[in-house]
Amino acid sequence: MGYLERIDAYKDDMLKALAEIVSKPSVNADPARTADGVLYPFGQGVQEALECMLDMGKSLGFDTYNDDNYAGHIEWKSENGGSEYFGIVGHLDVVPVGTDWSTDPFTMVDKGDGFVYGRGTSDDKGPVVACLYALKALKDEGLEPKMNIRLVLGLDEETGHISADHYTEHCGQPSLGFTPDADFPLVNGELGILIFELAQKFNVKPAKDAMRLTKLEGGVAPNAVPAYAKAVIAGSKEHYELISDRAKMYAEETGYKLKTKKQGSSLVIEAFGTAAHGAHPDLGLNAVSILMGFLGRISFASEELNEFIDFYNDHIGFDLHGERIGCFFEDKPSGPLIFNVGMANINEDIATLSINIRYPIKSTDDQVLGGIESVLDGTRIGLVTRAVQKPIHCHRADPICQTYMKAYRDETGDMETDAMIIGGGTYAKMFNNILAFGAAFPDDENTMHQADEKFSIDSFMKMARVYARAIEAFCFE
Repeated sequence: MGYLERIDAYKDDMLKALAEIVSKPSVNADPARTADGVLYPFGQGVQEALECMLDMGKSLGFDTYNDDNYAGHIEWKSENGGSEYFGIVGHLDVVPVGTDWSTDPFTMVDKGDGFVYGRGTSDDKGPVVACLYALKALKDEGLEPKMNIRLVLGLDEETGHISADHYTEHCGQPSLGFTPDADFPLVNGELGILIFELAQKFNVKPAKDAMRLTKLEGGVAPNAVPAYAKAVIAGSKEHYELISDRAKMYAEETGYKLKTKKQGSSLVIEAFGTAAHGAHPDLGLNAVSILMGFLGRISFASEELNEFIDFYNDHIGFDLHGERIGCFFEDKPSGPLIFNVGMANINEDIATLSINIRYPIKSTDDQVLGGIESVLDGTRIGLVTRAVQKPIHCHRADPICQTYMKAYRDETGDMETDAMIIGGGTYAKMFNNILAFGAAFPDDENTMHQADEKFSIDSFMKMARVYARAIEAFCFE
């Protein structure tokens, strides 16, 4: 039996392992400590996922390492020794659940349609499990690697880079490798990423009996399209009736889903969109933009608030490429810049938008931010940068790219689809010498960061075989 056949024989065990790791609610949370003072830097759920995955690796005969609960790895040590390692870098944290799930997000469900459902099945727990069993198949075949191979387990990829920084500081950078957290056949370049906030303070407080926006909330993360947003309005009964009528007209006119309801002495307006990954806002519908579009038809007692809402609708709206806010950049390899409002929070003191931008490989973050600041000039809105990731690019003709492409093509027979540049940001930006390789195949439906996230069982098995081929090509004589 060859290593590819071994993977097929592991199918039931692989699905069982995936169900176990999906059951860990590994949404990044505030740090926690045990009764004896042990720190869980990313909260209890993420810690459970790390310990679960390390236990799996140990049970399959690999060495494991826990990097102070900031990260970890499952390692196949080479008899040649040395400190160099081939890194397979995945992550166990997941984005928040959000709304509109048809099943429990942390119970993997097989509906009999060829998919398994659950948060993290496709991003990134399923691919991590596939890589683990690709290693097991090669090991069970009796092969001996020429360098150490590590399956590195990151814990805050969806929210930051603390885990990656801690791991590389303590365990070093890989000599080569990949992250199974994007698309096949190969990602040879990634757009730059900017996360920043636009914020405005409100200095003049309207009278308590005036029509006021007391709260607006929308979105769960900067890198996700908000599926839900709500506003809470204080005012008179006449105000509520007028707003409710206008909300119905707005919904009928636009086709957007908008609801109003009384809540105590306030009126709540709810907007419903479609969630999507922030790298693909075209696949979603931004509920914050729906709500802001409607609020632009209301005159609040705060002129500062009205100005902020008007700015949003005049310069952001439903734009996906920064067309009206001064940052539309594009180049031939990358395509246009990608713009996503991921979160919005407004109260009577301040309004804040959390924005996620993916910019082309030939542009710079200074150009992007400079363009936005030129539009902000003369307004009361300020910009605060939270994170910057520079673009990366490896030429398609590079032998490393060619080796990955061969592994993909030998397994799938797909000779047409070529390497690509993507808007998603992966661990390829945080670890040296790695590229994003899979895990989504060209025809797979992308449900990452969405309700009812799902994972094709056939793709699960196929990716494990592709990964085994690539690891064999790079790590064995």
